[in-house]
Amino acid sequence: MFPTDCGSSVSPYVSRIVKMVAESGYDYRLTPMATIVETATLQESLNLVDKAYALVADAGNRVYCTATFDIQTNKPMGRITGKIASIEEKIGKVK
Repeated sequence: MFPTDCGSSVSPYVSRIVKMVAESGYDYRLTPMATIVETATLQESLNLVDKAYALVADAGNRVYCTATFDIQTNKPMGRITGKIASIEEKIGKVK
């Protein structure tokens, strides 16, 4: 999520959101193109999206947001790490 009308660098705005996510206590991974967050419920994820919007809403007239939800009620928490480990094992990159 970032304002689209504040210049070519959006890192000052993205960093606000990542800081909030880090302080939330949820497990997350920052990547070059997105931040992945694991929550126990959909509502927790939606609350983070709402808080993120509040952090950048006043920065410009337009905010871009992409959100993808992978909701698996039959799997335990810890899927961020587990998914990566599963792929690395399959490609022979076990540490």
